[in-house]
Amino acid sequence: MLTKKTNEAELRYPIIHLKDTDIEIALTHNSQYGEEYYSFVNGQYTTQGGTHLAAFKEAIVKTVREFYKKQFEASDIRQAIVGAISVRVQEPVFESQTKTKLGSQNMWENGPSLKSFVNDFVKDKLDSFLHKNQTIAEALLKRIQQSERERKDLSGIRKLANERAKSANLHNKKLRDCRVHYSDEKNELHAETTLFITEGDSASGSITKARNPQTQAVFSLRGKPLNCYGLTKKIVYQNEEFNLLQHALDIEEDVENLRYNNVVIATDADVDGMHIRLLLMTFFLQFFPELVKKGHLYVLNTPLFRVRDKKETIYCYSDQERLKAIAKLKGKPEITRFKGLGEISPNEFEQFIGRDIRLEPVVLKSNQSIEQLLEYYMGKNTPDRQIFIINNLKIEKDEIIEDPVPVAEV
Repeated sequence: MLTKKTNEAELRYPIIHLKDTDIEIALTHNSQYGEEYYSFVNGQYTTQGGTHLAAFKEAIVKTVREFYKKQFEASDIRQAIVGAISVRVQEPVFESQTKTKLGSQNMWENGPSLKSFVNDFVKDKLDSFLHKNQTIAEALLKRIQQSERERKDLSGIRKLANERAKSANLHNKKLRDCRVHYSDEKNELHAETTLFITEGDSASGSITKARNPQTQAVFSLRGKPLNCYGLTKKIVYQNEEFNLLQHALDIEEDVENLRYNNVVIATDADVDGMHIRLLLMTFFLQFFPELVKKGHLYVLNTPLFRVRDKKETIYCYSDQERLKAIAKLKGKPEITRFKGLGEISPNEFEQFIGRDIRLEPVVLKSNQSIEQLLEYYMGKNTPDRQIFIINNLKIEKDEIIEDPVPVAEV
């Protein structure tokens, strides 16, 4: 269950695996930021957790504090944790029809509460395991102490950065907020909430005019953000743009506080735009990996061409679509090549971020190591990447069309 989701080379100590008749848990710590959990009820994967997962997280903190006889911060204990819990519950009650979040309070009718059952199991089994495995207990302690040191090192700069961010929020020109937020669960529109991260004022201006202010917000970057691979979380507070972005998303303390269900990278479809995408993906994977793992990060696809005649307009997202559009309209339609998002009019943009929006999710494979991924693509191994590009370079040839139509660039 847990071993398939982790890279053993990054683990601080071997996976702790404990089980009983109606419960099974596994946990370890790795070198990444954030927390990562997998929870199951009667074999059903509960992607949104629920009662059993909340009890598991609470029980880990309580047991670790009692074992080491020190009142560690909960965030220090759970930083970089990877955990899984599976329970068997009689007639489970879920909070949604998709059965993704457990709402049951008791294990079975007239039985113990889930909270007390999980807490007693973790307290007994985990405490006993740590006493019997001194080497693992020491490795766990070192991981907690490292998180504690990092948090204390950040405290001074964090306070100053938060004061700047609070001041900037009063007149933050980078963020054009929306009215509904993802945390407004009682609002039926909360799942539609979206934050577009754009490059420059030109692109953000077009999206801002075209967006739905009820559920769509816009955050404007100055230009290319910093490559933060290999840097500590201190850079998130030292870099004003990163700090304002994490405040806009409200993920500083916990990704559970995320203000927008969809975080969309909206950059030009050129070399610079692709580079900005990579830099933003690096930022989220480095410091907020759970935001990606929970399926909140996307890339916006916008049309590259507009093919039209007097009767019809077709927007094309690739050369192949452009060729099909030319064949469909026949004759000599007008073809426009969009060079950047800022050159698409707000009236047109409205069509691309509305009901027919094309979003490409940023997905991690179940066995993908974030550390290895970032090291390869964002590290200092330039020769290796050059060889990879050369070996995978593809040259696509257009289909032959009689009387090719000249393309006008916007």
